[in-house]
Amino acid sequence: MATATTLSPADADKLNNLKSAVAGLNQISENEKSGFINLVGRYLSGEAQHIDWSKIQTPTDEVVVPYDKLAPLSEDPAETKKLLDKLVVLKLNGGLGTTMGCTGPKSVIEVRNGLTFLDLIVKQIEALNAKFGCSVPLLLMNSFNTHDDTLKIVEKYANSNIDIHTFNQSQYPRLVTEDFAPLPCKGNSGKDGWYPPGHGDVFPSLMNSGKLDALLAKGKEYVFVANSDNLGAIVDLSILAMILHC
Repeated sequence: MATATTLSPADADKLNNLKSAVAGLNQISENEKSGFINLVGRYLSGEAQHIDWSKIQTPTDEVVVPYDKLAPLSEDPAETKKLLDKLVVLKLNGGLGTTMGCTGPKSVIEVRNGLTFLDLIVKQIEALNAKFGCSVPLLLMNSFNTHDDTLKIVEKYANSNIDIHTFNQSQYPRLVTEDFAPLPCKGNSGKDGWYPPGHGDVFPSLMNSGKLDALLAKGKEYVFVANSDNLGAIVDLSILAMILHC
């Protein structure tokens, strides 16, 4: 985290004032407040611009394995089940479908034959669980924009053979450029005063939500992450086996 010792005096004051203002925002958790201040501190320090390109090299052949060189899968269904029982499918479900003419979560846009992105995702995992007798759950990372609608939508899958869990990504305040103050502190308490910080927030949000500990307690070890509108991103058993056996 960028601290006052790595910032100019002016930026250190700016960050301290922001920290005091954010402390009074009761709409978000302490973890979210800390994550937001950390992010702004990194921005002010210029950390994002200090990339040592000499340390970035092309991966070696030992790291990047051609798909056709992967070891063949075991023909024992019990072995495949063991692999899948360690897996969780996590779909990023925080985006709205405004660019596609939809006012709700992008995942509920109809794709074909009356089925939505989310319907097809559920069918994909249902088929996987039914074929191998496994218990791959579905996690949906929502944002404050999609959370309430998603909770209502997933009720339709109550009789499915998969466990569906939801959690929210972080909620950060927008800043006013003139005085670097959080917009919600200016009286804008609606959704326009906040923003979800993007896909990179998936790992801290998974941990802060308590879902990570719950999944580990159930023996889950690997997470397959993809956008909720990417139906081509499906579980590949050959890749999963390679990861588990590395």
